[in-house]
Amino acid sequence: MKKFNTVFRGYDKNEVNSTIDEIVNNYEALLNKCKAMEAENEKLKEKLNHYVKLESTLNKAIFTAEDACEKLKSIARQESNAMIEEARRNSNRIINDALMKAEKVEDDLETLKRNVKIFKRRLRTIVESQLQVIDEIDEVDLNKYE
Repeated sequence: MKKFNTVFRGYDKNEVNSTIDEIVNNYEALLNKCKAMEAENEKLKEKLNHYVKLESTLNKAIFTAEDACEKLKSIARQESNAMIEEARRNSNRIINDALMKAEKVEDDLETLKRNVKIFKRRLRTIVESQLQVIDEIDEVDLNKYE
């Protein structure tokens, strides 16, 4: 605390006034500094609110992206299962078709074997009858006709 010099009838007016002026100047400086800090504090609060909103938006975006990712995975699983099931059905159909074709080929082969046997028998019969005709020709006396 400042001590004032005493003069006739109290303290020295100039000294007191200069001290009061100094106190007023210091008070004004502190007041201005306080106002500046309050303004800066308000700016920082606004920035903080902006970042809080931004964080909330980013969290929502992350949640939405994760949800979309899970949905895509689920759809991909469903599609792959459907493709596998269709492939199984197609493979069963192809196998059944192949078995039916193989059975038809076997039937056709049996029919062909029977037809070959029949053809051989008929041909043998024809050849034997022709041989008989040749034998009969040999027996005919050609001298008789001379």
